[in-house]
Amino acid sequence: MNTVKHTDELAQRVVEKMMRDDLFSRWLGIEVLEVKTGYSKITMKVREEMINGFGIVHGGVAFSLADSAFAFACNNRNVLSVALDTSINFTKPVHVGDQLIAEATELHNGRSTGLYHITVTNQHGHTVALFKGTCFRTNKSLISEDAH
Repeated sequence: MNTVKHTDELAQRVVEKMMRDDLFSRWLGIEVLEVKTGYSKITMKVREEMINGFGIVHGGVAFSLADSAFAFACNNRNVLSVALDTSINFTKPVHVGDQLIAEATELHNGRSTGLYHITVTNQHGHTVALFKGTCFRTNKSLISEDAH
C-alpha cells in the first residue's frame, strides 16, 4: 500500500470528523478545499455581521479562519494536538463579501510539538494575514483508524 495515499486518506477522515464536531467553523461558513498530511486549505465568505466598529471586518474573523486551518493541518495525522502559541499579522483590511482562503503548511512535525504557517488571502490573491501556530501533541487519537 502506498503510505502517502494512506496517510492522506486518514488526514481526510480526521478533518471530516473535526468539521462534523466543530460548530464554530461551521457557523463561520468554513468549507474545506484540500487536506493532505500536515496541510489544509479552507475558505469562507465574509458576512455583514462580521464588521467591527470601524466599518471593516473584525480581525478575529481572519484569525479564526487561520486557526481552523491550523487545527485541521496539525491534527490530521490523527494525533490530538492543541494550540500552544499563535500569532498573526494583519497585512490588508478584509471587507464584507470577501472570499477568504487560509492555507496551512507544516514547517516542523515533532513528537510533542508542531509548527505551522498559515497564509490568509482574499479572492484577488492578496495576502490579508499571516498566522504562525505552534501545537502541542497529546497521546490521544481523534478517530479509530479502523473506522471508515
